[in-house]
Amino acid sequence: MGFGSYDESEQQDLDTDFDEEDAVQSEENGHRGTIEFDNGASSDELIDRLSEIKDDG
Repeated sequence: MGFGSYDESEQQDLDTDFDEEDAVQSEENGHRGTIEFDNGASSDELIDRLSEIKDDG
């Protein structure tokens, strides 16, 4: 089973001329904070659930 045929014509070099001011600045939308997530389960509950998943496999 393949993912489709390879067409070399789609891989041609594109003649592009971009100005630096038009480019996306990678740090423009940077995040400098922290993220916390609480799923409501204790560590023991998570370990028990992991053990159950491993046993089912």
